[in-house]
Amino acid sequence: MEKMDFSKFGYGNVADHIAELEDIVGPENVMTAMHDRALRAASCAPFPMQRWEDHIPDVVVLPGCTEEVADIMKLANKYKLPVVPRGAGCGLADGAFPLNKGICLDMKRMNEILEVDDINRTVTVQPGVNMQELNKVLDKVGMYYPDDPASYGTAVIGGRIGTNGWSVGGAGSGHPANLVCSMEVVLPTGEVVWLGKGGSRKCRNSSAGYRMLELFFGHQGTLGVVTEAVLDCCPKPEVEFPSYYGFASYEEAYNALFEIGISGVKCAVNYIMFDEEKIDFLRRDDEAFIPLPESVKCVVMATFAGTEGEVLAARKKILGIMKKMKGTYLGEEQAWGDWATRHDRYHLAVHCRDGQGQVVTMSWHCEDNCMIHSELPEFTHGLHKIVKKYVDKYDNIFNDAGCFIYCGGPYRTWGDYLAEVDVFINEYAMTPELWEVWLDMKREIAELAVDLGGSISICHGACREGDVDVLIEKELVDGQFEMMKKIKKLFDPNNIMNPGKYRLDLAY
Repeated sequence: MEKMDFSKFGYGNVADHIAELEDIVGPENVMTAMHDRALRAASCAPFPMQRWEDHIPDVVVLPGCTEEVADIMKLANKYKLPVVPRGAGCGLADGAFPLNKGICLDMKRMNEILEVDDINRTVTVQPGVNMQELNKVLDKVGMYYPDDPASYGTAVIGGRIGTNGWSVGGAGSGHPANLVCSMEVVLPTGEVVWLGKGGSRKCRNSSAGYRMLELFFGHQGTLGVVTEAVLDCCPKPEVEFPSYYGFASYEEAYNALFEIGISGVKCAVNYIMFDEEKIDFLRRDDEAFIPLPESVKCVVMATFAGTEGEVLAARKKILGIMKKMKGTYLGEEQAWGDWATRHDRYHLAVHCRDGQGQVVTMSWHCEDNCMIHSELPEFTHGLHKIVKKYVDKYDNIFNDAGCFIYCGGPYRTWGDYLAEVDVFINEYAMTPELWEVWLDMKREIAELAVDLGGSISICHGACREGDVDVLIEKELVDGQFEMMKKIKKLFDPNNIMNPGKYRLDLAY
């Protein structure tokens, strides 16, 4: 893949327009200090620290309303200033990572809940609203917004839309693309549009016209800026039943995953399989798994939520299936212990222990591939072969933390899966040469996914180094990438929105 060259676009000098930006949002909401800019140069994915200065934005701007965003975009489009929207910075595909400096449009000031409609069961919010805080408000009227990523306590609505993120409970309630009724978007030219599924902003379905709304899920800040969204809300479940089952082998767990996936239980939130390498890792890193007996090689989790009658019936059915499939129920304490750490540990930079129980300074990353059921064994075993090769060759740089396999959904528990290999990386020891090694590992994983009929990414986006070249050359073939380039050029004629992301600079 050729190196990106932004010089041909004739971008303006952001420093020449600081006063104009201050006129739009106020001087207190324009930040030029190195500290403020450096904090927004990366997200929580592994980062080439030796290249930090290459990606520090020129300025950080915090708008407070749609009108301010529109004025910023008009200014940026007029003078050809790069703009990178940023939510909470907890994405794992570098969507908020500036490839060509410019303006970091930090959306966290826009964090108002604008309307709670307890009749039509919607809530209207600005993009900086966090789901955990939102649900504290909705709980007072018996409503619940069910988007539940591992980053539940930190992620914000705008970032969830821009990345088309994954909800751990998506099989039961859907993912962000299924939960947004409509949204307001400021285009790169400064034009404000409202995109939805019908004449009302609160309609969930329409077959009138093109489905324009879907274009803005997973665009990674390349097409516009979301400034308002109407979200679909659910009744809060009466009861929940997260249940864990131990298996003596990968094959037994894999077969059980299929059986419960096609069981037809409608109140299933998700089914998740932990493979042998994941259990080995958790035994030395997670208090919920350390006590597991050695006879347990793999674990399958089945979670249900709904009315008491639904969940009791599902509990009885799944316990019967698991017993038939040779699964051992691991008890309620196991369930709640793991469910807590699934969210609480997301933000931790250091949570990896070696075989002797010593904490190792490594950061977590996962490759979030999509894989169809029939290819899961070959794919997950292949993932470990790839990672092990690099672990063995580069001492104390990489660590294989095993695979999670989530049912794909939405609203179904069969067919395809998030097949995620977790890799711990010693970023402090990274050199430019080792960073290239890490990218080689990512490319091998991406190629394996596509070669076996899957996708490079089911939820984070494949726009970072190591992924994007495989995406263009092997996954988005048969005209898909060509269409993406045409759409990009139509919406963003001056290539100012997150330039270079997804290699869409090739459109110009």
